[in-house]
Amino acid sequence: IGVNYGQLGNNLPAPPKSVELIRQLKLGRVKIYDANPSILSALANTSVKVTVMVPNQQIPSVASSQSFADEWVKSNVTAYYPFTRIRTVLIGNEILSDFSIRQSTWPKLVPAMKNIHRSLAKLGLHRKIKVSTPHALLVLQGYVFPPSNGTFRDDIAEPIIRPMLEFLHSTNSPFFVDAYPFFTWEFNRATVPIDFALFNGSGTPYRDPGNGLVYDNLLDIQLDSITAAMAKLGHESVKLGLAETGWPTKGGIDERGANFYNAALYNRRLAKKLATKPPLGTPKRPHQQIPAFIFALFNENLKPGPVTERNWGLFAIADNGSTAIQKYEIDLTGRLSDGDYKPMALPPPEPLPGTAKLWCVANQSASTSQLQGGIDFACGPGGVNCSSITDPGQPCFLPNTTISHASIVFNAYYFFQRTNGGSCVFNGAAFLTSSDPSKIKALLIFSLNAFLFFFFVFFYF
Repeated sequence: IGVNYGQLGNNLPAPPKSVELIRQLKLGRVKIYDANPSILSALANTSVKVTVMVPNQQIPSVASSQSFADEWVKSNVTAYYPFTRIRTVLIGNEILSDFSIRQSTWPKLVPAMKNIHRSLAKLGLHRKIKVSTPHALLVLQGYVFPPSNGTFRDDIAEPIIRPMLEFLHSTNSPFFVDAYPFFTWEFNRATVPIDFALFNGSGTPYRDPGNGLVYDNLLDIQLDSITAAMAKLGHESVKLGLAETGWPTKGGIDERGANFYNAALYNRRLAKKLATKPPLGTPKRPHQQIPAFIFALFNENLKPGPVTERNWGLFAIADNGSTAIQKYEIDLTGRLSDGDYKPMALPPPEPLPGTAKLWCVANQSASTSQLQGGIDFACGPGGVNCSSITDPGQPCFLPNTTISHASIVFNAYYFFQRTNGGSCVFNGAAFLTSSDPSKIKALLIFSLNAFLFFFFVFFYF
């Protein structure tokens, strides 16, 4: 098992101290979101296997120029290899969920993967260092239940995912996915028991009506949804990797279940599940090993979005980075079971759902491209019928500004899709507020999958 070492914080320990913590936890892998020279140098002469990443903004350059790709590999891989045990190069992060770069970057993703692979092949490293890219579950069309229905979105399935799977198959590389049972449970609390999300298999199992497979946890359902989607494109045999998973220790308004107790249970049981020999795999792929990275090593205090975004770490940071405090006891080698740990205090009771009125509004500091990307997602795969902001005759058209339209659409998406796994994030372009900023009444028409909802939304901006 590995860990994600994010760097979106202004109080994080220096890389040598961070690597010391990684080794202290007996982690076998680490994934970083760039190719930070200080981190790669600090990881030299350790047994930790390293995954580096081509930043999103460099993908077009890598895709359009083999010489640029060659230079990237020279500067960020071979400059440290083999003393730093780089084993994977990821091309970008959740590219196909960022609609603000749909035109500029999506078509470049697979060509960039191929160019980095060619660069490695020139150096004879293509069999030792794999190339892939991580995806959010938003690459799927609709819901993860039942997993046998898993299907990639229509806008990416043929033009991007199919050639990507062909590349991954030919290079024996994994399809990486970021899967968070926390989010699926959070927005489906009425139908998904929290024990099911926390690997407590004592409850009622879920039987897939499509193939009869039986599930005792939510993560397996998420992973098998991806497997089903790959099978529909003729590539069921491509290996899966879990690029991110975890549970937050703190949440804000309308973020339930985010606490130390649940985070400890999830990550402890995840480690136990992944360390079992022979491998457990999933119901669709029994006994298959799944490389996985827990999110995350540290709390990152500069991450945008809701409170949970800044509270996923195994460590909290104090004293401006000089002190890293482990939040709870955990054995990431997977040798310990629940009963082997010291008892933890139960979390305090949470307020009843629906007691707070919340609005999902646009972030004033978000760029126009971020806002438009969020609008494009909500009005497309997100299922919102956006005629009320595109038709000048509708009451929500004015003021005719991107930020005004974004707030209306974001709130509409959150209002209905939150029960289907939707959230108020939009890549940092939105946030939840309990303050009612109402000035006008807007008529919105929503279309969610096979259902049409006609309703009035009172929205203020």
